[in-house]
Parts: sequence; structure tokens; C-alpha cells
Amino acid sequence: MATLLLVHAHPDDEAISTGGVMMKAKSHGHRVVLVTATRGEAGEIYNMDETASRPRLGEIRTEELRAASEILGVDRQEFLGYRDSGMVDTADNKDPRSFHQAKLDEAAGKLAVFIREERPHVVVTYAEDGVYGHPDHIKAHFVTNAALDLVGKEGLAIKKLYYTAIPRSMMEAFVQQMPEEAQRAMSGNMRVAGTPDELVTTKVDVHDYVERKREAFRAHLSQNDPNSWFATMQDQIYELAFGTEYYQLVRGKRGSELPEPDLFAGIG
Repeated sequence: MATLLLVHAHPDDEAISTGGVMMKAKSHGHRVVLVTATRGEAGEIYNMDETASRPRLGEIRTEELRAASEILGVDRQEFLGYRDSGMVDTADNKDPRSFHQAKLDEAAGKLAVFIREERPHVVVTYAEDGVYGHPDHIKAHFVTNAALDLVGKEGLAIKKLYYTAIPRSMMEAFVQQMPEEAQRAMSGNMRVAGTPDELVTTKVDVHDYVERKREAFRAHLSQNDPNSWFATMQDQIYELAFGTEYYQLVRGKRGSELPEPDLFAGIG
């Protein structure tokens, strides 16, 4: 049995971008460990009263993440204990409790504790752009790398580090098929440039897990806008968009000819 450890920024990030490989790892007998930096306290709220839920949103999203983790086959879920940083130039972003404001060595030290305990073979987080520029995603990138450098000096080297990826060519084609509402969102704060195709090393078929992946995302009820293009996407289109997950290998040796078919390729 090998161990997959994922470092995400907020509750729901795990289901959207890595839900398929998490379930696949679990089904193949591997251990799945999820570390989430914040409890998503600064996000928008759907399907519940804003006034009543905002003061306890961290608690609500903690429970939603627990439910999603059960669906995804997570063996251990931990928080780094920081507050959601919100977007750039907001009050949440300047909050000293936020992940964005955390000292890098402090946050890396917290993550290193879990890495030492779990000794993962494979670690997954975001590339330097944080997928769409969210400060917490970007911070997760730097914290994960700093933690791996720290434990590496202690002789604890992982086999592989991957960044989540969306091939740029696929992203551009997908955006053209989106409704105008979604295209406007993607050109604003949610702009996703995608990973240059030549940097994508790993292509994982997760079609067998797509419905449960969507179920895990729906478990994050407070984050599901019932009128959004994402929520109303037809099953066939959803499967086309999310039935394959892409990754960029940045540390370690590839386990097969490219593209690798699995994060554990080459790991016995």
C-alpha cells in the first residue's frame, strides 16, 4: 500500500480538481490523506441564510468536507488551521489569521508534521499560479514545496510531487463552449489560463468515478450555486469535462512513457 497526500486550499477544491484520483487511489488499496489549509470562511454562501450561516461558515464547511471526504475515500483529513484569505485587496486577505498572511516557515512546519507522520509516496498540490490566482492556492504551492524541502533535509524524500493541471489547449476549447455567463466569470477573478500542454505529464482516466466525484462536490452545499453553469451542466458534458484529470510531475521520476496513466505509475 502506498500513500497519496493532497494539499488543498479550501473545502470543495479536493472534489473539483482531484476527486477522481483520490477515489482511484482508494479503490486500488492506497491510503488517501487530505490536508486543507482553511475552512473556507470567506467564500460566497448558497442554499442557506447568509445572516445565520456566515458567523459559523467555517463549522458548516468543515462538516461538508467531512461528508465529501467519505465519498472520496479519504482515510485522514486535517486542517492547517488558517483562515480563508479571500481575494486580493480584500479585508479577509489582510487578516493576520489568513493563510495568505502566514509566515512561510510556520505553515511549512505545520504541513511537515503530517508528511513525517504519513510518509506519503505521492503529494499533490497546485502550480505557482494557483490555477486561477487565488492567494490561498498560491500559498499552498509555496508551503507544500517548503515543507517537502524541510523533510527532504531530514532524509524523508517523497517519490513524486504533482501539480494539478488543465491543458491550455483544452481550457481554451472548453471556454468557447461555455455559456456567456461562465465566460465572463472566467475572464475576471476566475481566469484560468491553463497549463502549457508540453508541461502536462500525466493523464488519468477517472470516468468510472465521475458520478461520485459530482456527488462529492454536491456535498459542499453552501458553495453550490443552484443556478450556475457548473451546477446545471448536463451529465454528458460533465463527464467530458471532468472524466479525465491532468497533472504535472515536478519532483521525482516518471513511471512510464508520457503521458503517465496514473499518479502511482512506477511506484511498487
